[in-house]
Order: sequence, then structure tokens, then C-alpha cells
Amino acid sequence: MIRVGSKYQHLVHNAGCGCLTPELVQASRRLDSLSRRGVLAGMGAALFGGAVPAQAQPAAPPPKLVFRQVRVFDGRSDTLQRGAQVLVEGGRITAVDAGNSPPPADARVIDCGDRVLMPGLIDAHWHSLFAAVPAHVLVSGDPASIFTASTAEAQRTLLRGFTTVRDLGGPVFTFKQAIDGGIIPGPRIYPSGAMITTSGGHGDLRALSEVPRDGGQLSLSERFGGAMMVDGLGEIKMRVREQLLQGASQVKLVGSGGVSSPRSPLDMMTFSETDLRAAIDVARDWNTYVTVHAYLPPAVRRAVAAGATCIEHAHLMDEETAALLAEKKVWLSIQPFLTDADAIPLTGPSRDRMVQIMAATPKAYELARKHGIKTAWGSDLLFSPEMTPRQPVMLTHLSHWYSNAEVLRMATSVNAELLALSGLRNPYPGKLGVIEAGALADLLVLNENPLDNIAGLANPDKNLAVVVKDGRMFKNTLAA
Repeated sequence: MIRVGSKYQHLVHNAGCGCLTPELVQASRRLDSLSRRGVLAGMGAALFGGAVPAQAQPAAPPPKLVFRQVRVFDGRSDTLQRGAQVLVEGGRITAVDAGNSPPPADARVIDCGDRVLMPGLIDAHWHSLFAAVPAHVLVSGDPASIFTASTAEAQRTLLRGFTTVRDLGGPVFTFKQAIDGGIIPGPRIYPSGAMITTSGGHGDLRALSEVPRDGGQLSLSERFGGAMMVDGLGEIKMRVREQLLQGASQVKLVGSGGVSSPRSPLDMMTFSETDLRAAIDVARDWNTYVTVHAYLPPAVRRAVAAGATCIEHAHLMDEETAALLAEKKVWLSIQPFLTDADAIPLTGPSRDRMVQIMAATPKAYELARKHGIKTAWGSDLLFSPEMTPRQPVMLTHLSHWYSNAEVLRMATSVNAELLALSGLRNPYPGKLGVIEAGALADLLVLNENPLDNIAGLANPDKNLAVVVKDGRMFKNTLAA
């Protein structure tokens, strides 16, 4: 929902916050002088020292872990399983042992003291880069500072209990590789790469000085890799394939206007149904799916008619549109923006649009429940180190419409079902969001039972005793 100027606007897209302040305009002008190659080279040199995971030395295998004296939330149930121990080896759960057999001699035993063990949380709408980059860092125009801030945020995201995110816009492929290679700590990332839009659509990040397009030359924002503008069938197929070539696990298309885009109001439409279908067909050829950004019923219905697998947002959908989503079994990925506390202050038309979204959010969730729409949760917070700690708070907002068990399921096994739709493009083959033998070992140990008090998740510093991702311990406040 953010527009930052001519180049880096995509980095704060859809945060539910943002404005065209003089500081941001200045930041955009500074960053406009950087090419995509320069930014990525600066990132590699300053952050990763030129190393890439493919060249890194293989990491030592994670240790065997045994979590004893736990009450298990398995990601699916309404209640906890008591009196079990969970064994982890080689990055996977090897057993949920109700018999409490003697642990392997070479295992590290964690006595959890009757605490709750659950799957790691999954955020289905996140932007890994620039989530916590404040305005003064953008003003510096220093790629190293930007990626350093994003690196710190990746670790904080993990320590909030979010072991997996679906990234829906940004040149995050190298960043993901650095996390996967153990160079920096952070969550698993399901990347979309550049969001794909039309000229004049939400995500058209050009300065007016770049209009009209000079032949086939890319704008500065496109060269960075955060958004791509297309206006024909050939172009849209090419841009979708380019994201998949770089490693996208799913593709994001922009089907309507956005909250903070000054030149693309919420009611405007971007791609035709034919265009959308062409992009969706390419993704299917690559054995994955397309998710479409859309707010109002016409944009949502057009995306559904074209065969979209998932809709992002849809806060302004009506009864007929909700029924259509349910009938066609299309996923809804929606964010519970409720009050001004969930967004950076806005002004002008952007403020008016955000008020409209917040007012419509309760009805959208009520329609989703009424019609049984398959609903994923995401936070979509960006552009503020003060806002990103609200990620788990946004999750607890779901308690307005769902039971505590339903909230936990949505942020674990249900979101994992959506991620699994990336099929053969899944960067992490294996089960996520559940505690069962064979599942990937992303685990949390909580001091307080979230089935009794979901609000405890909003205070991870106090309530999260252990964070494990891929069988490796990233936080442990318990004695071994």
C-alpha cells in the first residue's frame, strides 16, 4: 500500500501504511541513482562477503533433540496431547512418542516442564526485505545499510516464532539463499520475486519523468527487481517465466489498485481476464500457482474467472463474491487491519482508502466464515522497525472471529496447505505446520498455553522459551 517515489516504492508495497513525505521523496531520488546490479553487488559485498550458499561449506548436521515433558499442539487438533515426548533428528521430527521411551544416547534432552510444544508460525503475506527499514536508512541510499537492517529483521522475525514466510514482493532470492545456506538467521522464505502489474496499475513505480516508456527500456524500479510492468500477452508470459527462472515458488499479479498508490485508486482494474489466464497458464506449466492482489468484487471475480488459485486482500468483497470464492475453492489471503495501530500514519487519499479497508475488514472475515472460504493469514507489515513487532499481535486479531484453536491452525497447518500448492517449485519439500513423524522440525515451546490465552503469542520475549527451525535451536531459555 506504500508509494515511496520512483524506485523503492515496491519495497513497502501493501504495508497498510505509508505516505509521500519529503523525506521519502528525497530517499527515492537518492536511490534512483543505483542500478539493480549496483544494489545487488553492494549487498553481496557488504552483507555476504561475496559468498553464496552454493559455494559455502556444508553445515554440520543438526543435533538429535528430545523434547520431554511437553503438551503437544499438533497443528490440527482442538486440544493438547499430554504426556508425550518429541524426537528430532536431521532436521525432521522422527517420532511423537507417547510411551516416553529412553532417548537416544547421543541426543540432547530438553526438559520442557509441561510447557506447550507447537509448530513454528507461518506468515502468508510478508515482505522480507525492507520490513524494518526506517526512513532515515532509505534516505542514506546505502544498499549495505538497507540489507543490514533487513538481516537484523529476519532474525527478529524468527525469534518472534515465525519460522516460515511467504514473500509477496521484492528481489529476495539472494536473501533467501543466504538464510538457507546458514549465512544469516531467518525464516524459510517462499519467494514471489517481482510483483507483476500493468502500466498505470498498482505497482507501477515510475516517476512521471519516466513516462512514457522509452521503447522497451526498463524503469529504475523494474531494474531493481521489485516490480515488472507488462501490457501484452507476450510480455506477461515472459515476466512470469523470469520470476520462476530466478526461483519463485509462486507468482504474484496485481489485479486492482492499492491503498496508497496516488495514481491507481482501489476501484481501477489492471489485467484483462485473457491476460490473467495467460499468466496463470504459464505458472501451471511450471507446476505452481498465481496469487492475485485485488480488493473490490470486480477485480476478485475477474481473477477467479481466469483461474487464480489465491486472492490477496479482498477486504471489500461482497456476498456474491464470497460465495464465488467458496464455490470455486479459491484461497483468500487476508490481513486483519483493524485500527490505526496496525498501520503507519497516512494522509490524504491514502488515509481515506485505509479507513475504508479497516472499516470493511470485519465484514470480510464474517463473509469468509459464513461461506467457508479457505482462508490464510498474513500480516503484511512493512517499512517500520516499530511496526514489525506487531506481527504476532496481528495474528491475535483473528480471535475476533475464530476460536484460539482455529487461530493456531490458520497460522500453522492451514497456511502450510497454501504453501504446498507451489508443488514442484516448493523450496522446502516436506510437511510444515504440523507436529508428526516425518514433518520438518520447525518447533516452538511456549511458557503459556495459547489454547487458553492466544494473546500470549503477542509477547514472544516472555512467552517463547524455545525456537527451533530445521532442527536447529535458535532460542532456548530452558536448561538442557
